[in-house]
Amino acid sequence: MATFKIVALSLFSMLLVLSLGLVALTAAPQDLGKLPRSSVRIDGSSTVYPITEAVAEDFSKVAPQVNVTIGMSGTGGGFKRFCVGEIDISNASRSIKKTEADHAAVAKIEFIELPIAYDGLTIVTHPSNTFVDRLTVDQIKKIFSATGGVKTWKDVNPAWPEKTITVFSPGTDSGTFDYFREVTVGKDGKMRSDMTVSEDDNVLVTGVAGDPNAIGFFGCAYYFENKDKVRAIPIVNSKGAAVLPSHDTVTAGAYEPFSRPLFIYVNRKAADRPEVDAFVRFYLEKAPKLAEEVGYIALPESVYGTAMTNWKARRTGTQFLDASGNPVHGPVTTTYK
Repeated sequence: MATFKIVALSLFSMLLVLSLGLVALTAAPQDLGKLPRSSVRIDGSSTVYPITEAVAEDFSKVAPQVNVTIGMSGTGGGFKRFCVGEIDISNASRSIKKTEADHAAVAKIEFIELPIAYDGLTIVTHPSNTFVDRLTVDQIKKIFSATGGVKTWKDVNPAWPEKTITVFSPGTDSGTFDYFREVTVGKDGKMRSDMTVSEDDNVLVTGVAGDPNAIGFFGCAYYFENKDKVRAIPIVNSKGAAVLPSHDTVTAGAYEPFSRPLFIYVNRKAADRPEVDAFVRFYLEKAPKLAEEVGYIALPESVYGTAMTNWKARRTGTQFLDASGNPVHGPVTTTYK
């Protein structure tokens, strides 16, 4: 009888170990090479694209059997697809809007919200433009708004030349466009209609670099990568200091109001697939290093820790809308819990 008990206990222990091993494999695969042949579908922000691309490239080295595809239709375009279940992950250079969250709810799409880096939205001109040494938010509003009445640089500042300004902007599906509009002309304000727009930030870089009277804006990574082609304009913050985007000014909050968090949103149902779970865990682990490598700014370590905790718990919904559906602003360290 004693022998039988020992054998039974041994078999039970073996089954328990195997069971725990399978759970661990499903929850957090250690050998990514053993993931099934599969795919992860991503679309959205051109601003977030370089980070996700860098993560996908590194992920492909350890899990080549998982095909990660990344589109670049803009934050709004990505959310349109995400909120009807067409993609697994949406890159976003702003938090989800109430209308988008409502559309997802109608389609019974739950989502997990994960901040992955900081960005400093950068206003740039042609390198030969040396007379614009700084811009206030009010001046930026005059240049970009439909009601500003600005046609030449002289209209902005009487001391500047009477040369017609050419304006470049991300497309209206871009989260960068939405964020810029909100902090300059207001979320209900109208931008000027004669801008040259593109969802591809590289097109905007080329446009500004090719016109001595141009002005435009995009994420700081595209500026850092193209410092030889465009010139960043210092922005006068609420304390009256003219500040350029940099690692220190963005993390310290001095580069305002144009510092912002970047996100990925993950379909809750897709999160249960081992390849998606593995990719997101890999993303959160690599994001601090890779975000810096492609020109963005890593979030505080505590935020990545919170994001990983929320991911493991499959915490759904957004923390960047209040009960009335209005955007919640403030440091990501206090907003995201």
